[in-house]
Amino acid sequence: MQKIIMKLKIFLLIFILSFINYSISYNIEEDSDYSVEEIIQTVSTATDNLEISSGYAIAFDRGSKSVIWGKNENKQVPMASTTKIMTAIVLMENCKDLSTEIEVCKEAAGIGGSRLGLKTNDKITMNDLLYGLMLRSGNDAAIQIAVSVGGSVEEFAKMMNAKAKELNLSHTHFTSPHGLDNPMHYTTAYELAVITDYALNIEKIADVVNTKNCTVMINGYSKTLTNTNELLGYLEGVNGVKTGFTNGAGRCLVTSVNRNGFNIIVVVLGANTKKIRTKDSIKIINYIYDNYELVNIEEKIYENYEKWKQINEKRIVINKGVRDNIETILGDIKIKFYPMKKGNIKDLNIQIENIDYLEAPVEKNLKVGEINIYLGEKEIQNISIHNKCLIYKKSIYDYLKQFAEMITEQKLLFD
Repeated sequence: MQKIIMKLKIFLLIFILSFINYSISYNIEEDSDYSVEEIIQTVSTATDNLEISSGYAIAFDRGSKSVIWGKNENKQVPMASTTKIMTAIVLMENCKDLSTEIEVCKEAAGIGGSRLGLKTNDKITMNDLLYGLMLRSGNDAAIQIAVSVGGSVEEFAKMMNAKAKELNLSHTHFTSPHGLDNPMHYTTAYELAVITDYALNIEKIADVVNTKNCTVMINGYSKTLTNTNELLGYLEGVNGVKTGFTNGAGRCLVTSVNRNGFNIIVVVLGANTKKIRTKDSIKIINYIYDNYELVNIEEKIYENYEKWKQINEKRIVINKGVRDNIETILGDIKIKFYPMKKGNIKDLNIQIENIDYLEAPVEKNLKVGEINIYLGEKEIQNISIHNKCLIYKKSIYDYLKQFAEMITEQKLLFD
């Protein structure tokens, strides 16, 4: 009996040690025995058929906010430490002074996984926590940010979800600022791209994620951090953003790339290894820049609008107006450039519709028509055509004046 009890104790001890080890290494980015440069050289380019091993991915155009390419991009999945992109957003929008120094709490000091290395009562600024969050992917930095900004992890998660709702993300939910696996913590590749696009519009976040190395101060002592993003500094145009790994989420990588103003976000989730996520990200990036180009649709919209004006503007009848015709202006063109497969500009179709009759008075800025832009069968934008000026209804005086002018014209004819 004692032998059985002893064996049970040993088994229990092994189980506890395994669990502790599991929790500590839960989202630590291990070093890999491969060269990013070698992958860059070996990945094929200019292919018409893009195939990747990762389960979920997207290429998102920042200018038009459109999906260029995707694989299961709307599937709800865990996203590991890419969560910290939203953590950074909530921090930046709720912290007035990043130079504020805080004291590290026990909860932050005790979290496992990838860490900045904070201990209870350490002194560090919010600015350095942000770098520790995004470069080192520190779970301890994430917890401390949550407690300092939201009062608790739970309240901070509510702030994250409120921001997700504000961004109209219906398939994203947060339970923590770090992204350790939880059934209620998820997003999609598409919605993560939307979050990233929003984050990169915050100048500080854009600067931080584009930093390869930096030095932070903890208790007055310096600590050098190196960005976990393996593509930063190696692949042309890469300027961020965030890595991630948990057993549930697999290997994740969000990458921002800008080449000659063609600015994309590539999200890869659910890769089995770090090498696969690196290779898949490079394959997607190469595929987009080799096969797509930005087309100036604003220029084409104005060309078609001017042609329409010459023929159709004077055909809009104004009944009982002091003017017989209207003068039109275009509404805002939100999408000025759109990514298209090279050689597919012939699929761009611009259609203009307008009303042909108006009853005076005609309001200023009244919508009188619409320009619809299609790429194949997909509508990519519509722009309103508006009346430029207020057109009054004719008064009795206007009718009398018109009648007098008509009599004068007739008299001159007979004279």
